[in-house]
Amino acid sequence: MCGIAGFFSTDREYTKNIEQYGKILNGMRDALVPRGPDSKGTLLYKKCGMAHTRLSIIDLRDGMQPMERKIAGYSYAIVYNGELYNTKELRDDLIAKGWQFQTTSDTEVILLSFLQYGSDFVERLDGIFAFAIYDERHGKLLLYRDSFGIKPLFYTIKDEEILFASEPKALFAHPGCNPRVTMDGLREILGMGPARIPGSGVYDGIFELEPGCYLSCSKYGIRENVYWRLKSHPHEDSYEKTIEKTRDLVDSAVTRQMVSDVPICTFLSGGIDSSLVSSICNRNLREKGERLTTFSFDFDGNEKYFQANAFQPSQDRPYVDKMVSYMGSDHHYLSCDYETQADLLKESVKAHDMPCMADVDSSLLYFCRLVSKTHKVVLTGECADEVFGGYPWFHKQEFFGKETFPWTPDLMPRKELLKTDFTKALDLENFVSEAYAKAVSKIEALPEENETETNRRQIGYLNIRFFMQTLLNRMDRTSMHWGLEARVPFADRKLVEYIFNVPWEMKAKDGVVKNILRQSSVGKLPDDILFRRKSPYPKSYNPYYEQLLGGRLREVLEDSSSPLLQIVDKKKVLAFIDSVKDYGKPWYGQLMAGPQMLAYLLQIDFWLREYKVELVLS
Repeated sequence: MCGIAGFFSTDREYTKNIEQYGKILNGMRDALVPRGPDSKGTLLYKKCGMAHTRLSIIDLRDGMQPMERKIAGYSYAIVYNGELYNTKELRDDLIAKGWQFQTTSDTEVILLSFLQYGSDFVERLDGIFAFAIYDERHGKLLLYRDSFGIKPLFYTIKDEEILFASEPKALFAHPGCNPRVTMDGLREILGMGPARIPGSGVYDGIFELEPGCYLSCSKYGIRENVYWRLKSHPHEDSYEKTIEKTRDLVDSAVTRQMVSDVPICTFLSGGIDSSLVSSICNRNLREKGERLTTFSFDFDGNEKYFQANAFQPSQDRPYVDKMVSYMGSDHHYLSCDYETQADLLKESVKAHDMPCMADVDSSLLYFCRLVSKTHKVVLTGECADEVFGGYPWFHKQEFFGKETFPWTPDLMPRKELLKTDFTKALDLENFVSEAYAKAVSKIEALPEENETETNRRQIGYLNIRFFMQTLLNRMDRTSMHWGLEARVPFADRKLVEYIFNVPWEMKAKDGVVKNILRQSSVGKLPDDILFRRKSPYPKSYNPYYEQLLGGRLREVLEDSSSPLLQIVDKKKVLAFIDSVKDYGKPWYGQLMAGPQMLAYLLQIDFWLREYKVELVLS
């Protein structure tokens, strides 16, 4: 994959000071080198600067960027981060219309599609992407992001100049952009985090282009356009037809996302999601006489310290062994020690430019680093639970009608460590309540749905729009930080559009969680894998890890210069460090419980220090 960055202004003439603006552009580009370590490039125009770092996966020789096409003396240029899965169809269409290609890259397909069809051409794209196109003739910059926000794209507006980049760190490489966080940013970090409100960049004045949107910037102003959104409509297929169609959609999504000019691999946890993706990849590779490489993850000592609970009922290793035997894959068991997991909390902040999923993130960052030593492309089972209804909050009545995000049903664990006056000023309940109301207002219930079905539809929408976005962010930052491209077949647009409207009586027929996915996968997996109870990404249970975090957090609290002390009550946090943690009661999702709160506070402290964040506490 790649990193993109640049700037645009209708009032400036960048080419009048090439040395100054070239240096700025190079700085923004170099901040993104981890996303694209294979090559880098820049282009500076009178009204626009574009920068790119490349991870070579398709057209290894000729896909250099920024890519430019001149027509009638005007330049049209693109910087692109992503992968198209319908490149051939688009290319054939453009050739039939008379266009000639100079490369085999999907980058050129996108640029020529824009030249042929105009700004709304994005509706034709099937893939994961974030890209910028500069139209010199009309003095226009266009920014695009894929339907589910699998690839990131941030922007800010400073003195009539728009800056854009794959990650905030590249924006901060511009002298006009500094990390500043107001109370609303802290409300997100402390009340919503590690989730973010769609469109928010947390930092004051920094935004993230929303999924399914593109931004048009010209002398007439800046306009955001929605080209895709999730819609409610009646499901008309029979149960049998639904299973058949789901089977075809999943198989097609995985197969199309195997496109690559370099070897691919998969993450294999032994659950149905990653096992199904791996099984389809394995079948396709065996037909070509190739062998699939798979990777699984765990933590040192978990076989001794693992504690089964409602959220994590079983260990993965026995099921991984079974799938490896079933497929005959070239499998690698990766394990993380506790010091590494704790040490990489800081690197995870650097990867995200803000606090993230604590050690759930830092451990995956470590595993991705190991995988990236041998591979550039990995397919994962991420997003199946959001799409097919795999989480407890889809099934338990206690989550219905709560008028809040189901993965954070209680804000008290977040509030009880903060300073009392600061907590009152934050007013997290009101902030989260308003964010929830705004979110659910964007999805329509169907007239025939009862209250329970409407609640499930709303929960399904929130999972795709919010919770899934957090996991996609995590997957993109942890993989791209090491130059590894992660693909997520279960976030395929056609698949999500279809399954979103399948009624719950089919999705969970006879009380079977993710029933439609399981039934559509019969014959592709061993039955004990196919009907295994959900167990999420592994976490560490060794008490030593919690003690390690507690010791590090004590050191932070004893440092009078710590910015964390502006936010938390020192006595309350020290008492929390000494308390017995309930690993089965997460404060976010299914994995972030007591130890992860310690890790999250460590990340907040490091973030404020490392980025020299200006806090505006009023």
